Amino acid sequence: MGGEPGLIVRRVVRIRATPARVLSAFFEPDELARWWDVSHAVVTPRPLTPYAVQWPATSFRDEVLGRLGGTLHGMLLDYQHGSGFFIADAYYTPPETGPIGPMAIEIQVRPLEEGRSTELTVRQSAEEEEARWRHYFAIVGDGWDRALEGLREHLEWSGTRPHRSHTWEERA
Repeated sequence: MGGEPGLIVRRVVRIRATPARVLSAFFEPDELARWWDVSHAVVTPRPLTPYAVQWPATSFRDEVLGRLGGTLHGMLLDYQHGSGFFIADAYYTPPETGPIGPMAIEIQVRPLEEGRSTELTVRQSAEEEEARWRHYFAIVGDGWDRALEGLREHLEWSGTRPHRSHTWEERA
């Protein structure tokens, strides 16, 4: 947590794709399905638009949150082509229990190797620190690890391959 108040998950990954290509993967429903297992998405790369993604419910139950999956939605406050975006008032709602939020999600991209590769930084944060939130942030850290590995695999793969799911069940 590095001295900052609240809960923070921060992940950095290097991807062999341009910054524009990496950002577009967050705004194309078909791509979100491939790398993040999203079943529905309402995402527009423009400020003051909703950013909402939904996942199918898992077959297993978490001891605190119930079945995982559900929805993540917020307001896209800022979008900078080629550098990143910021989602405010983000809420995660599991299929069976109440929402967790508000949170902030910041996605930043930085070109490497003259723009042929990208350093992607994901930062999700919240001010609340109660036990349910701490549990969720422990889970979401692992979720971002899986998702970003799926994103890297999706963007770096140069051939046609069958869809490989990155679901919770696969790694549980």
